[in-house]
Amino acid sequence: MKRKMVSLLLAAAMVTGLLAGCSSSSASSTSSSETSESTEETADTTEAAEETSDLADYSGVTLTYWSMWTSTEPQAEVIQQAADAFSEQTGATINIEWKGRDISSVILSALESGEDIDLFEDSDSRISQNYADYCYDLTEMAEAADYASYSYACFTETITDWAGFLACIVEQPQVGGVWYNKDIFEACGIDVPTTWEEFMDACQTMVDNGYQPLALDSAYASFNFGYHLDRYLGEDAVSELSLNGGWSDSAGAIQAAQDIIDFVNAGYLADGAPDEYPSSQNKIGLTGQVAMVVCANYVTSEVDNNSGVDTNWGMFNYPSIDGGVDPSNAYAGANCIAISSYSENAQAAFDFIMFLTTGEYDQLMADTAEQIPADPNNTAPDKLSGTVEALLDTSDPLKWNMGLTDNSDLSTGIKENVVKLFEGQYATGEEFAAAMDALY
Repeated sequence: MKRKMVSLLLAAAMVTGLLAGCSSSSASSTSSSETSESTEETADTTEAAEETSDLADYSGVTLTYWSMWTSTEPQAEVIQQAADAFSEQTGATINIEWKGRDISSVILSALESGEDIDLFEDSDSRISQNYADYCYDLTEMAEAADYASYSYACFTETITDWAGFLACIVEQPQVGGVWYNKDIFEACGIDVPTTWEEFMDACQTMVDNGYQPLALDSAYASFNFGYHLDRYLGEDAVSELSLNGGWSDSAGAIQAAQDIIDFVNAGYLADGAPDEYPSSQNKIGLTGQVAMVVCANYVTSEVDNNSGVDTNWGMFNYPSIDGGVDPSNAYAGANCIAISSYSENAQAAFDFIMFLTTGEYDQLMADTAEQIPADPNNTAPDKLSGTVEALLDTSDPLKWNMGLTDNSDLSTGIKENVVKLFEGQYATGEEFAAAMDALY
């Protein structure tokens, strides 16, 4: 593993500095055996540091890195620190261009034209499916670095399946589920629900105690309903409905819609939901009366930052359905770093990726940006406790919206119907299914 052990290097530097700072009189009074022992200890410490820090000498190498972050974001702060440290240790120069989220609209054309890019960031799905022809095959370098010991199998396997090879390395993992205020659950005496029936019972208990169960912004309506559909049908069947219709012929889709109608009619949505993003989810922190939201882990930071309140967060997997076909899979995705297929310094680029996404700097990233560590040997922030374990337990991760919006031509209409579902505009699941089929 090509990583730096700062503590050992500091120890070596401290010992060397102390020896160099001794006065002539103190040096002369030191016995030859003590001097010999000190010298040997210094040599041993330096040798250990050198053995641990086995990065190559990349003097004269320049890496151009297109980042999906802006220069003011906490992720950028850590990336810059890691780049500076890597440069100091290896002699490489890393030029970072902070592209922000617009990178998705420009990176493919830049790669096609052979623009000077060694490393670039985007989502795992876009890199592995849209840019794979311009990505360096990292398989052999990953095996040599024992990347399997510093990563989540659910991501590496999915990336490899999509691209046909390991096209990128995870920088920022995400996991989806139900995020909740632990204080409200404790006040209501609620155990974490695992089934839809238990979930409905928990919502009623919250209402009985004066709380509002679920926040929902329209931006995440498809994610929420997609999860529920998946529990009945599985992701492949949800995608098939999205692409080709047939909603009225699917008993599972009709029942899933009826469940949401019953949920809304019972008064389990927060006031105003489905609201405009991020108004509803912010109420979790702003009011202290809204208990849950279905989203990915980044919602915790969004709510805390927007409300100025540190919610006592917990997470559980979306409830299973009695007789359903997909009881436990979770949404999991990641922002990743890839190397251009034409990079002339692929090994140096790979070494920097590993330097950033494992060990010291990955832990710093998790703490500073309040995100799940890319290296499962590191520790997630308290608000994200359990996320590392959830990712390690996920064997077949669900994609965003679980296939519900796979039909790009109809995704807008599908979302509009789903928002109407949560608004209570359909009387029955059959009515919702008919509205969906009318789109085709």
